[in-house]
Amino acid sequence: MNAERSKPKTTATSRVARKAAPARAPKVGRGELVTLFDFLRYAVSRFSEEQMVFAHGTTDPLADAAFLVCEALHLHPDQFEMFASARVTANEAAKLLGLIAQRVRTRKPTAYLVNKVYMRGLPFYVDERVIVPRSFIGELLDSHFGGGEDAAVDLIGDPADVTRVLDLCTGSGCLAILASRTFPNAQVDAVDLSKDALKVAARNVADYGLEDRISLHHGDLFAPLGNARYDLIISNPPYVDAQGMAGLPRECRHEPAMAFDGGDDGLDIVRRIVSEAPAHLHPGGGLVCEIGRGRDVVEAAFPDLPLLWLDTEESEGEVFWIDAAALPAAS
Repeated sequence: MNAERSKPKTTATSRVARKAAPARAPKVGRGELVTLFDFLRYAVSRFSEEQMVFAHGTTDPLADAAFLVCEALHLHPDQFEMFASARVTANEAAKLLGLIAQRVRTRKPTAYLVNKVYMRGLPFYVDERVIVPRSFIGELLDSHFGGGEDAAVDLIGDPADVTRVLDLCTGSGCLAILASRTFPNAQVDAVDLSKDALKVAARNVADYGLEDRISLHHGDLFAPLGNARYDLIISNPPYVDAQGMAGLPRECRHEPAMAFDGGDDGLDIVRRIVSEAPAHLHPGGGLVCEIGRGRDVVEAAFPDLPLLWLDTEESEGEVFWIDAAALPAAS
């Protein structure tokens, strides 16, 4: 189950957003659905029938249904096969049918229904105060910054030498927490404009016992940080353009609009980050920024910057890296 999907960028799903309300769910007789696998199959059929949208940590009806069934029954996703043929109780069946019906009726992302999402195999609490996290940066922290033989590229040297990391637009705090694991000696600052989002981030930081290493800041990008400088800045900012905002599917409309809205061309926040980052980076450091499917727009906006595009297993050209030395002097 992949929890690292990018935010919507195009209007391809707008037809789904305008789809008529789903018909009343078919009645399920007692004993017709017996095992976990039965409920998985039923959920997949309902989700497919209603042309649901999957962009919140799961990529298709099967993955979404498996996530819902496991979380409802307090099972880790990896345990589904072990218990697939197990029978569910009457109370469990009622709970599962209720969640499946709610997912179809409201189009609310499953992550909100169960208040959980997984990134890099770790569970995080989420609710409607934050965007459902699905950034590719989590994977890149391992593949390009974690060091070791499995690293595709080491962009910043020994992770143990990194002492300051900044996560801009932190939302639920997932990337800040993942960064703290990648860089064991780093203090991490995490910033968000939403006080509500920071409450969710604080819960996740506390769940992982990282209050002494991760500091949460309320404010507009670099504003609350003074003159602080960092070895690494990471950001998954709002980057959906005006056309994309107009065509957001119903599922995404449950999420905070401010977490998506990047202005007319999607780059309002990205431009500010690129412009202001040099004043907050140590020499030898760099910036990692996710921009969705807007690579052409970004390259047109910054034609003189030597952006390095970082790919993941399921993305190509959606995250860029730039060295501190290659950024223009702070304006």
